[in-house]
Amino acid sequence: MNIDGKPYRTIFPDPDGESVQVIDQTRLPFAFELKRLATLDDAAVAIRTMIVRGAPLIGVTAAYGLALAMRADPSADGIDRAAATLAATRPTAINLRWALERVAANLRQIEPHERFVRAFAEAGRIAEEDVASCRAIGAHGSRLIADLHRAKGRPITVLTHCNAGWLATVDWGTALAPIYAAHEAGVPVRVLVDETRPRNQGAALTAFELNGHGVPHTVISDNAGGHLMQHGQVDLCIVGSDRTTASGDVCNKIGTYLKALAARDTGVPFYAALPFSTIDWTLHDGVKEIPIEERDGREVTHLTGRLPDGGFATVEVVSPGSPVANPAFDVTPARLVTGLITERGVCEATPEGLLGLYPERRAAA
Repeated sequence: MNIDGKPYRTIFPDPDGESVQVIDQTRLPFAFELKRLATLDDAAVAIRTMIVRGAPLIGVTAAYGLALAMRADPSADGIDRAAATLAATRPTAINLRWALERVAANLRQIEPHERFVRAFAEAGRIAEEDVASCRAIGAHGSRLIADLHRAKGRPITVLTHCNAGWLATVDWGTALAPIYAAHEAGVPVRVLVDETRPRNQGAALTAFELNGHGVPHTVISDNAGGHLMQHGQVDLCIVGSDRTTASGDVCNKIGTYLKALAARDTGVPFYAALPFSTIDWTLHDGVKEIPIEERDGREVTHLTGRLPDGGFATVEVVSPGSPVANPAFDVTPARLVTGLITERGVCEATPEGLLGLYPERRAAA
């Protein structure tokens, strides 16, 4: 996707061939900066501190992090230590574990002196697959928007939550990919962007993306979505997913469940968009089984913003001394999900719906 007319991906190999560059998402939307990752620790810190974020991008960054670790220690123990370090950074997004297992399995089949080059190449393949998956998600999901436009005969308003655009993936995005594809095809579409407290990924990142690509949008407070659905101002909800169970339960940024409840009550279709790497075929009850990351309470108690003079300040917004809880995700049960938009098409959020798109999983089901 483009920044000031120049195409960028969120992660890409550095010209030195021994490191990668990432967009520092903690600096957005007010500053666009690249950060070089050259070591295992660089990659782990980038994931943990949300320099990179979004389930697919976390997976790709972890793959590159494991490759970078092979420069320092390509032994079998080195593989295990690096994978454990990266796996511990964030517990909810399944893409991270999936990418680590894929790269590690590849490395154990070859000699240590070959492991850095092989791992770096494998991480690159994972990145390219993510781009292709997201592009396909966009194509399949844009048909839903186009069909609604034809049926209603007016511009379509989509509500989304958090950031599931190209900044959450390598390119294109998941929940935003259908919107980009529809917009490029000339379908009139507008986006309602939840601010998505406490880190404001909607207001800061989704709005930044949509601004850059000329997609009409309006930022709303997190609690406005239900009201707007009640008054017929939302045609469709599309969110991303950090982990989707084999039964169709969807784990996404905290607050997604409340949007799904409001959508069900008001008859608004509610879809989750995700690539194959986000499906955890080992889990069937998302509420009971998906680990929910608990993040630092300071994300709730403090806000950082730009001052009128262009400087930045962090301010406290919660009564001093009050205890704070900060669960980063929640789970939307499959019964509230109209459908899942994947790189293979759109299906019902049911075991049979998923197996219809991924029949190769039937033997393991």
